Amino acid sequence: MRIAVFSARSYDRRFLSEVAEREGHELTFLEPRLDRQTVSLAEGYEGVCIFVNDTADAEVVAALAAGGTRLLTLRSAGYNHVDLAAAAAHDITVARVPAYSPYAVAEHTVALMLAVERRLHRAYNRVREGNFALDGLLGFDLRNQRIGIIGTGKIGEIVARIMRGFGCSLRAYDVVRNETVRDYGVRYVDLDTLFAECDVITLHCPLTPETYHLIDAEAIAKMKPGVMIVNTSRGALIDTRAAIEGLKSGRIGNLALDVYEEEGDLFFEDLSDRVITDDVFSRLLTFPNVFITAHQAFFTEEALRNIAETTLGNATAFEAGEASGNELAEEAVRGDHRRQRP
Repeated sequence: MRIAVFSARSYDRRFLSEVAEREGHELTFLEPRLDRQTVSLAEGYEGVCIFVNDTADAEVVAALAAGGTRLLTLRSAGYNHVDLAAAAAHDITVARVPAYSPYAVAEHTVALMLAVERRLHRAYNRVREGNFALDGLLGFDLRNQRIGIIGTGKIGEIVARIMRGFGCSLRAYDVVRNETVRDYGVRYVDLDTLFAECDVITLHCPLTPETYHLIDAEAIAKMKPGVMIVNTSRGALIDTRAAIEGLKSGRIGNLALDVYEEEGDLFFEDLSDRVITDDVFSRLLTFPNVFITAHQAFFTEEALRNIAETTLGNATAFEAGEASGNELAEEAVRGDHRRQRP
């Protein structure tokens, strides 16, 4: 199958090419993101492969269909950037990577917790400049802290397992309960209780209309003073402006992010020689108790290999007229408010 790969980076070329050669697919790697301006590049390709910051809204999907596309294969678990109703209307199959390496994301989540609470980013820069003072680097023990996990799919489950090893007290919230996490001492509570009781809140749920700005001013007001919030799921789970106000008031003591709600114009690009015009993001960077990575939680050898295998495996199954089991149908997705990650 001829497949146009949008948002292609060097690592995409490496891992996808290895699998494509074995599976017999012909890939064209395109650096631009898929959107209304670039969709013409996909004309004539039966398959189109996209990542999290590509846009496959109704207009783009219609243009893809007009150009001959019949398969939209995602290099991600999340699919909030795809109009599934439009895809169904145009008879385009959408398939995702439901699991690639939950350990990658879970381990990065814990790394963010440790980095921000021990001020590792500030300590690293100080030592490089010959400043060995400890003022301003005071942290706290994770042991005995109350950890609130919102979303207990596979990633949330692994986070619970790791934090149990730290000796933490674990709370969780999910619309669908995962009984496995009870083995790690997790106690399910409602959101208000989780907000009120937990010292650290970590997000592992999908972005849906119900979870958009789940962490807003009202939610932050219910949290313990000095709470740590960690997000390695979807940027728009957090109202960034409300988080900034929470940081200014001290209600939020630490904020660690691998995702940002307006990341599409920032992440996965080298902007080191440009002025960042996103004033909200620039404001976040001024806080000493904020630690940000650029959507790299998934970025491990194991995860990229699994993504390539599953993404092109979806194409192989489609070409053979078979189901891979990773297809998304509009009807099936309506009730799925649980587990996605990028």
